[in-house]
Amino acid sequence: MWAKPVTLKGNIATLAPLDQSHAADLAEASADGALHQLWYTTVPSPNDVPAEITRRLTLCDQGTMIPFAILDASGRAVGMTTYMNIDHSNRRLEIGSTWYRKSVQRTGLNTECKWLMLHHAFETLNAIAVEFRTHVINVQSRRAIERLGAKQDGILRAHMILSNGTLRDTAVYSITATDWPTTKAHLNFQRQRHRADSK
Repeated sequence: MWAKPVTLKGNIATLAPLDQSHAADLAEASADGALHQLWYTTVPSPNDVPAEITRRLTLCDQGTMIPFAILDASGRAVGMTTYMNIDHSNRRLEIGSTWYRKSVQRTGLNTECKWLMLHHAFETLNAIAVEFRTHVINVQSRRAIERLGAKQDGILRAHMILSNGTLRDTAVYSITATDWPTTKAHLNFQRQRHRADSK
């Protein structure tokens, strides 16, 4: 396997291999802001968190996903993220299925986590590209992806059937190995700014 489960530690966040021991924290995180009620995202309801952990771990066993619990500085699980749609032979993957509890959004945690994942993908795994995908109408997610420095590759029309029966148009973005030095400098600047703002 090209990509394997790993723990990634930053200044204000740790990405730990997802486990059922994170279920209680993540159920509480899902309830914060009732994130699971947003129809255009795939945040599990508090009761569905254990099943979602099992689903992600099954995909991990199949080699197509590496799921993480997002831990804050106190070690509390405040969200989930993954390397997904992993293409081992072409050294390509997607960062996705990401969500954070409402109270930690816009705190710099997402910037830190994306820096950790991109740094590992490009500088340890030697990835050629990292993708990001989101519902075309999820403006908050699209703006967050664009703030990372990712470039839009296009929109996949009628790409997926959602649980409520609607069709999802998927906005696709990527950062390539060539883009990484500039993206890295930008993310380092953003991380420093968040640290300064928190003092």
